[in-house]
Amino acid sequence: MDKTMADPTILTFDLGTQSMRAMVVNRQGEILYYAQYKYPKPYVSIQPGYADVDPMMYYRTMRILMDQLYKQDTHCLQDCAGVTLACIRDTIILLDENKKPIRDAILWLDHRLADDTSRIPGWVLKASSVVHMRKILEQQYCASHINWLIENEKDSYARCTKVVFLPSFLHYLLTGNLVDTPSNMIGHLPFDYKRQTWQKDRDIKRYMCDIPREKLVDLVTESVLGTITEQASLETGIPEGLPLVATGSDKGCETLGVSAIHPYQASLSFGTTATIQFTLNKYVTPEKFLPSYPSVLDGYYNPEIEIFRGYWLISWFKKEFAAKEVQLAQEMGIAPEDLLNEQLKNIPCGSEGLILQPFWTPGVINPDAKGSMIGFHDAHTRIHLYRAIIEGIGYALYDGMIHMQERTGVPIEEVFVSGGGSQSDEICQITADIFGVKVIRIQTHEATGIGASIAGFTKLGFFQSYQEAISSMVHIKDSFTPDMENHRIYHDLYTQIYRKIYPSLVPLYRKLSNLVKRRER
Repeated sequence: MDKTMADPTILTFDLGTQSMRAMVVNRQGEILYYAQYKYPKPYVSIQPGYADVDPMMYYRTMRILMDQLYKQDTHCLQDCAGVTLACIRDTIILLDENKKPIRDAILWLDHRLADDTSRIPGWVLKASSVVHMRKILEQQYCASHINWLIENEKDSYARCTKVVFLPSFLHYLLTGNLVDTPSNMIGHLPFDYKRQTWQKDRDIKRYMCDIPREKLVDLVTESVLGTITEQASLETGIPEGLPLVATGSDKGCETLGVSAIHPYQASLSFGTTATIQFTLNKYVTPEKFLPSYPSVLDGYYNPEIEIFRGYWLISWFKKEFAAKEVQLAQEMGIAPEDLLNEQLKNIPCGSEGLILQPFWTPGVINPDAKGSMIGFHDAHTRIHLYRAIIEGIGYALYDGMIHMQERTGVPIEEVFVSGGGSQSDEICQITADIFGVKVIRIQTHEATGIGASIAGFTKLGFFQSYQEAISSMVHIKDSFTPDMENHRIYHDLYTQIYRKIYPSLVPLYRKLSNLVKRRER
C-alpha cells in the first residue's frame, strides 16, 4: 500500500437495521463525502415476531450508495487506500455448496423460538444444572435461530454447507474469500468469546447452538481480508483491487470511534438498540452467563449491556402519540425530534413520578421482562411520557454501568455518546444528570464509520497505533456536565424504584406470558 499519498482516505460502509451509510473519511477524521439510503422495507414479517431479509439487498444497496458518492464527485475515491465494513450483528445466513443463500437471512431482531430441546444431550443438562446454568442454556438454545431452522426447515439446513453472519457473506461477495474476524462473531453461533475462536467439542455452552465445525466460516486475524474483485467492482462500483480491511461489529466500531478504549470510559450508543459498552484488556463478563464480546482491538474485549428496543421507542412514540409534532415538523422542514426535545425542558427531572422500564423486547438477563410504566397521575402529559422514555433508557444503561463498576472495580469517569439520539443537547444533558459524570460528544454522530476508518488506517500502517489514530481522528465537540442535584434525584429514583420494578413484576410477567400463549393456542 502506498503510504506516500498526500491525504489518503478510507471508504467505509455502515450497515444498520434501517439504513446503510457510505462515507469517505480522511486521517483527520473528516467525512469528506457521505451518502445514506433508507431501506424501503428493512425486513419482512410473514407473521408477528418474524424478521426475514434478502441478504443481497445489502450488497445491492452498496451500488446505490456508490452512485450517490460519484454524483457528488467523480474523483471522490482517487486517494482511497482501502474499504471497511461495520455490520449489524447476529443476522444468520445459510449458504449452499455454491455459496448462494438458500433462504432469506434471519435478522437479529427476529423473535421466533425453537420449541424442542431434546437435541441437548442428557449429560449436558445434568452438568449445566450443577453450575445453575440449565435454564440459561435452554433459553439460549430456543433463542438460537439455527435451532429453529433445524426444527422447522430441515431441508434448508440439510442443504447448507455454511452458516454465516452477514459480514462474512459480504466479505465473500466483495473479495471471493469466505472469511471473517473474531470481532464479528457476536450472536448465536458456537463461539468461545474468551478464547476468541470456535468452541471446543463437548463444551457445555456449545450445545446452545451446536453447528458442526465444517459448516462454520474460517476465522482470521489478518489485517486485510482480500481485495475487491473485478466482478464486485462491476456490481457495486467500488474500485477493483482496493483492500478490504478487517474491522468488527457496528457497536465495536462505534466504541472505537468515540475513543472509549480505556477501562474508565464507557460508550453509549443511542440507536435502534441502545447499548453501553466498555473496552478491557481482560475478559470480564458484564453479567453472569452474559459473554464479553471481542473488540476491534486485537486481544481486547467489549463487555456490553443491550436495551434491544432502545431508541426505537422514540419512533414508537412518534407514531403513536406525536402526530401533531410530525405534521408541524414537516411544514417547518425540521425533524419531529427537534420539536419534542425542545419540550423536554418543560418537564422536571424524574417526569413527576412517571417511570418507564424500556424492555419492549426482553434480553438474556431479563428473559421474562416486558415494557412497563408506573406512577401515572392526572397531571401527566404526552411530553411526560416522552421524557420518561428518555429517562427509562438512561436508567437501564446506568444500571449497566453500575454492574460493570462492581465487576471491574474501576469507576467510570467519562461517558461518550453516539448514534441518532446523541444529536440532542437535551438528551445528552439528561444522560449526564442520570450518570453523574461528564458526557462527551465527538465531532459527528457517525461514530461507527469513524471507528471502522480508524481500524482501516491503523491496519494499513498509516498510524503506528490506535491511540495515534484516535488523537488524529477523534475530536471532542461538546461536553455536558451533570447537575448533581438532578443526579441525586435520579439516583434515588433508580435505587429505590427503578431497579425494583423488574423483580417485583416478574411473577406477573410470567403469568401474563402463559395466559397469552394459552389464548394463542
